[in-house]
Amino acid sequence: MTGPVLILGGTTEARELAGDLVGEHRVITSLAGRVRAPKPLPGEVRIGGFGGVDGLVEWLRTERVAAVVDATHPFAAQMTEHAVAATAQAGVPYLRLDRPGVPPDPAWTVVPTLAAAPAALTGDRVFLTTGRQHLAVFADCPQWFLVRAVDPPTGPAPARMQVLLDRGPFTVEGERKLLREHRIDVLVTKDSGGGATAAKLEAARTEEVAVVLVARPPAPAGVATVADVASAAEWVRTTLASRTNSW
Repeated sequence: MTGPVLILGGTTEARELAGDLVGEHRVITSLAGRVRAPKPLPGEVRIGGFGGVDGLVEWLRTERVAAVVDATHPFAAQMTEHAVAATAQAGVPYLRLDRPGVPPDPAWTVVPTLAAAPAALTGDRVFLTTGRQHLAVFADCPQWFLVRAVDPPTGPAPARMQVLLDRGPFTVEGERKLLREHRIDVLVTKDSGGGATAAKLEAARTEEVAVVLVARPPAPAGVATVADVASAAEWVRTTLASRTNSW
């Protein structure tokens, strides 16, 4: 019998993959613990960091993990780097599940990092949907910000700010209404892909709201990558079957 499948989660795709596999294999989904009350997940759940690459290598070996699917957020670059290094050291098959980014639009301003976003702001009223952890980047900006997050932000933040606690998925019509009610001039968001990103970008296009889009960090080179849950599930089944047959 093979060991468990570890899904590095925190995304809708990770949840769907766990649901697809949990009836066939032991599935452990790992969450970083940044959201106070995550939605229930199929299978087993582990919350918290591993202690860097060395800690993850030890955990993989102790748990006799048979395969790792990295379905973390496209901007969780450090976790992906650690997972690539740790699985290589531990000899555990690794797959990156990386949902496609948003289709480009020449009307948008694309910036390479979040730190570059403040210089690209236009207008006075900003809808900020880049997460609660990096508000310090915008702390010195004179604009008014509507900040949407799952949990209340802490630490340095813009002086003129309203926090909206909400969790997706969001609809295009709902996002259009939000933009109108708060008289938003510019939307700042990440190229995270997925339906939630698509809805607010389409709403901004329809309402003629400017968009500042933060580009994704570079993808790891030389690792197996798929773009959808079905392909990831098939990779797990094939990988575990080959490991079972080799014993």
